[in-house]
Amino acid sequence: MQIPRLHPDTIEEVKLRADIVDVVSEYVVLRKRGKDFVGLCPFHDEKSPSFTVSQTKQMYYCFGCQAGGNAIKFVMELGKRSFADVVLDLARRYQVPVQTLEPEQRQELQRQLSLREQLYEVLASSAQFYQHALRQSQGQKALQYLQSNRQLKEETIQQFGLGFAPAGWETLYRYLVDDKHYPVQILEKAGLIKPRKEGGGYYDVFRDRLMIPIRDVQGRIIAFGGRTLTDEQPKYLNSPETELFSKGKTLFALDQAKGGISQLDQAVVVEGYFDAIALHAAGINNAVASLGTALSLEQVRLILRYTESKQLVLNFDADKAGTNATERAISEIAELAYKGEVQLKILNLPDGKDADEYLHSHTPEDYGELLKNAPLWLDWQIQQIIQDRDLKQATDFQQVTQQIVKLLKNIANSDTRNYYVSYCAEILSLGDTRLIPLRVENLLTQIAPAAATYSKPVSAKKAWGGGKVSPSPLPTERSLLEHAEALLLRIYLHCPEQRQGIIDELEERDLQFSLSHHRFLWQQILEILSDDGETKNFASPPNLISRLQDQFLEFDSEIGLISHLFHVDEKNQKEILRTPQVVQAAIACMDLVMLEKRYRHFLELWQQTDPEAEPERYQSYYQAFYAEKIKLQQIDRQRLFSITELL
Repeated sequence: MQIPRLHPDTIEEVKLRADIVDVVSEYVVLRKRGKDFVGLCPFHDEKSPSFTVSQTKQMYYCFGCQAGGNAIKFVMELGKRSFADVVLDLARRYQVPVQTLEPEQRQELQRQLSLREQLYEVLASSAQFYQHALRQSQGQKALQYLQSNRQLKEETIQQFGLGFAPAGWETLYRYLVDDKHYPVQILEKAGLIKPRKEGGGYYDVFRDRLMIPIRDVQGRIIAFGGRTLTDEQPKYLNSPETELFSKGKTLFALDQAKGGISQLDQAVVVEGYFDAIALHAAGINNAVASLGTALSLEQVRLILRYTESKQLVLNFDADKAGTNATERAISEIAELAYKGEVQLKILNLPDGKDADEYLHSHTPEDYGELLKNAPLWLDWQIQQIIQDRDLKQATDFQQVTQQIVKLLKNIANSDTRNYYVSYCAEILSLGDTRLIPLRVENLLTQIAPAAATYSKPVSAKKAWGGGKVSPSPLPTERSLLEHAEALLLRIYLHCPEQRQGIIDELEERDLQFSLSHHRFLWQQILEILSDDGETKNFASPPNLISRLQDQFLEFDSEIGLISHLFHVDEKNQKEILRTPQVVQAAIACMDLVMLEKRYRHFLELWQQTDPEAEPERYQSYYQAFYAEKIKLQQIDRQRLFSITELL
């Protein structure tokens, strides 16, 4: 519609009444941090929250994209809507009287705005009609159902405004149109009547049904749910989508539960109307229902406005339909759950019962205890994966492992991921604790590289993630290795007192020089020692450097790569003065490279071996590469200790 200019008083009143936390929370999951609230910015993609909302200043600001403003600007920017449109929308929501600068246009504007008020009014009148009908003779069957089957007390029936729609085709129509003189168009827009396909006229949408009013957060009736008392299908019938009602954006009983949710800092979501009603009747007043549809992200955000710690418990039925509904709900909010923006738990009641059935034979305290011990959604999903699976069978084991890996890959928090890797490894080990390390490694090699949190050398990252292994060290590591080997050779050449220790270390660790020119120099040194008859006694041969230089006259190509080792400048002198630390670090670096090679070798063999066909070889390769991994962790710590000494 064409909106006239709004009076400044209306705009100011909207600014005063529209709480920015309340408005923003409909679109962004906010968490309290000090005096302000924080969340992920809706105006740009981000992984860490930089979007802040100040309730005291009634302003929002993003430190990432610099978006900022008040509640009106937030809705304008997010929905790409006009200023007047947003102000009018907020005015309706916060019941602000609308004034315009053109008095002659005000009547038309008020007429259009009053449509919503008329819908609220006719729905409230309908609820009174249904409540009255429940107490009449025609409603006795419905009342008995509530009192006997559902075991509801009178105060609960009144609290939720439960009623009965008579069986006639035009009973409500005649009451509202003939007696109350409501326009037929208003009833149709409210979803109470439908036009007949033939012959003209209208008929009631709800007939011979137990009626349950659906309210908005402010407690105004916006729709109805009707339960049949016969074999008619569907068992439950909701009002159609209207100006006031959208199933995907509404939660049953939220108006009555929001206080309990805030007080208990936790929300419980059930599937059916009567599950929520039964919980409230039992004093568990933080429960809402999802109107029989898959729980949407908008509904979750609506709930989370009232819980500071963002605790949400899904208590859907434990049958196949309920499990599917739970899976759909999890998939809808998985991104928030994986990031920890929602503390999501899943409660399946014993014997497949729903909340209403359970409370007929158990106390509210029993339910509260189950609620307290409800598993986190990841634990629940893992149990769903392994349910009815025989992990001793190769096919089941493989399928379960694949599903678990898919689940673990999405966990962003490293501590949480580590916990669940170990937890799943215990499950897959089938009680054999010796197999737990094997299962851990098996899971880690299938998860993305970022998921591997154990200490590991740089060049082992790809192998640890289960990808292809590069046959040569990364450039930075090669540079470090070249420096380490060169230092070790220079010390050997210029520090005779260190030679025996260097040889002992190399022999003890079974190490060789990896780079060809260094390997060539070392071979020449060993030949001189052999010629002097000192192969077993590495005492300092006379004039070692001079004799090596003479030998290298025959090898012009190699001398250029190692000639610098025969000389000591000021920098080299400082390094040599720290020989114990440098020798230790250089040996550690060389050892690291050799360990890596062996580690990669055994890891590849292990990955290529079928555990079912060759279990002994599979276990042997695992033990070998796991042993190398432990050594890598130890040697990597040693290298990190003295890395600055090398550089």
